[in-house]
Amino acid sequence: DAKRDWGYAPDYVRAMHLMLQHHEPQDYVIATGETHSVREFVELAFAEVGLAWEDYVKEDERFLRPAEVDLLVGDASKAREILGWVPSVSFRGLVKLMVEADLEWVAKQKAKRRRLP
Repeated sequence: DAKRDWGYAPDYVRAMHLMLQHHEPQDYVIATGETHSVREFVELAFAEVGLAWEDYVKEDERFLRPAEVDLLVGDASKAREILGWVPSVSFRGLVKLMVEADLEWVAKQKAKRRRLP
């Protein structure tokens, strides 16, 4: 149930582009400023396809980090103030985009298999 600051990769690329366009180099934190757990991600993803995540997901303690940081959240106020950068995709929107991309990929794989001789 460790929490992380999840963000949309194209938003971060846009932030990098804005940094490169700025007249003087500076260090910035690029983050959404919100934290969500992997459990929240899984709950939303499975809900998106109408499945109960508990029927499919099992936690394996062998893969847990021995020194887990419980909370990681970034403060992007400097990037917002200087670069005008703000994230465009919410956590819920990110989960939806990722599920839709996976469903599209699976559909393409199934279509490829049907075309095989």
